[in-house]
Amino acid sequence: MNQSKNRKTVLMICMVAMMAALVAVGSNIPNIQIPSPLGTNRFHLGNVMCALSGLLLGPWWGGLASGLGSAIYDLLMDPTRIADTPITFVTKGLYGVVAGAVFFKMFKGKSSYLSELTASAAAAAAYIVIYLGKSFFYNGLLIQGLSAGAAWLAVLGRVPSSLFNGIVAVMFAPILGLALHKALKAAHLDLAIA
Repeated sequence: MNQSKNRKTVLMICMVAMMAALVAVGSNIPNIQIPSPLGTNRFHLGNVMCALSGLLLGPWWGGLASGLGSAIYDLLMDPTRIADTPITFVTKGLYGVVAGAVFFKMFKGKSSYLSELTASAAAAAAYIVIYLGKSFFYNGLLIQGLSAGAAWLAVLGRVPSSLFNGIVAVMFAPILGLALHKALKAAHLDLAIA
């Protein structure tokens, strides 16, 4: 029995590492800058991978993978964001936690398009609220020292790309999750990571 538990732990660590790598790479692909009257934002696939981490690995392991992958992106691929790394770890980690919690607690890990769509949508909505709140309080008021009105204007500039990235995650994470859950079941790994 101890050998089975060790095997599951090693498997989960490998899955977390793989998903963290996918989150980091997805956060840089395609990395399209979206200009807006209130500033430039970017479109990327990192949120898709964050939601997928929660759907595949559950709330805690999935949250760890999405937080680590996003923190790795901040550290290695965007040096201007190094100071934000701990905040990114927590906020993006919550993306995976929410997706995993909804999928595994509400739907008992039963893979269907509706269950994965619902979990992805809940995670995207939660992350958008957290990200915009962080942008207002941390970036706007604390770091930039803006007035409340100016901080709200800065937040409004981030809304279009946040919504777009969230919608893309809600569209693609359930499709990938459904396919990967079928593949894991066929490989008899679905119970090992549940």
